[in-house]
Amino acid sequence: MPIPSDVFPTVATVDLTALAHNLLQLRRFLSPSCDIMAVVKANAYGHGAVETAQALSHQGIVRFAVFSIEEGIALRHAGITASIVILGPVFSQQVEDLFAYRLTPVVSDPALLTLLGQCAARCASPYPIHLKIDTGMGRLGLTQGELETILTNHALPSSLFLEGVMSHLADSDGLEPGPTEQQFHLFDRALKVVREAGFSTPLMHLANSAGIVRFPSAHYSLVRPGIMLYGYHTLPPSVPPPDLRPVLSLTTRVVQLRLIQPGETVSYNRTFMARRPTRIAVLPIGYSSGINRRLSNRGQVLIRGQRATIVGIVCMDMVMVDVTEIHDVAVGDEVVLIGQQGTERITAQDIAEWTGTISYEVLCAISHKIPRLYCSS
Repeated sequence: MPIPSDVFPTVATVDLTALAHNLLQLRRFLSPSCDIMAVVKANAYGHGAVETAQALSHQGIVRFAVFSIEEGIALRHAGITASIVILGPVFSQQVEDLFAYRLTPVVSDPALLTLLGQCAARCASPYPIHLKIDTGMGRLGLTQGELETILTNHALPSSLFLEGVMSHLADSDGLEPGPTEQQFHLFDRALKVVREAGFSTPLMHLANSAGIVRFPSAHYSLVRPGIMLYGYHTLPPSVPPPDLRPVLSLTTRVVQLRLIQPGETVSYNRTFMARRPTRIAVLPIGYSSGINRRLSNRGQVLIRGQRATIVGIVCMDMVMVDVTEIHDVAVGDEVVLIGQQGTERITAQDIAEWTGTISYEVLCAISHKIPRLYCSS
């Protein structure tokens, strides 16, 4: 259903056909025995976690990963019945909700096992958990020594089922493969400890998006794609990327046009001064909606199929662009911040390069207050 532009001048449109296409591209790298856990944390990288998970469920995905219990509960409230793994830390006061909403914890702290075991004892069957091993990320995860202590000292309560063992790649998109291959070695050592302790773990997962494409030996029985589902990658130039399609476009509309004279300035701190009669279009979007302030006097948008440069400092709720060279611009014209208009395209990666960051941050920064429109192209 179209969203009326007079009600919502700024809209993020999510192309579910592109999402399905990207999933198919990633599946082509996997063996039939390797499953996919789709990462939909951070509101599915800004695309809308509930709607994205529902769409991926229709494409056969039965496992999802989020960061927090709150994210998992939101998916359950929306009717998602698939497995939901909590990648982030679980606090003791959240454990009751974890069980109430049938969420699967990733355990990085041995101290949590006792409490999980006590709560799981009330369940009819052992409750699934995943153990995370730190193989080089230096963030969350058990050390090899902690893993050995848990498994060889029978510190894993019988009320818990070791469904998965995982780690996280720190440099799968780096130029040198050596550090990532060292992580494979450490992960294999951890899996050996698990097997020798008598555990048969169905799910072993290590590979993120770049790992799926670049390191087939890291696929194990499960992979966790994130950014590539949404149409972007961070692979080095030497690695051919899959055929990905950006899933999200971001548009707004011109709300006012102004003609300023030479010597007049635009926005805060007078960072832009006109050198000629200049036509300025005002857009109702700013850094409170996720438009990075570093786009000031640098970024571009598309109007009538042409590029227009942002002038002056990006404001909290407004952006100004120079449309002097674009004929017949009118109030109400569509403005593309991310997406295609005519033959021109601006991507989240373009914005990332203008602002010195990565496409992940650009997408995640798009405010929840901007309506998401879901469509199939």
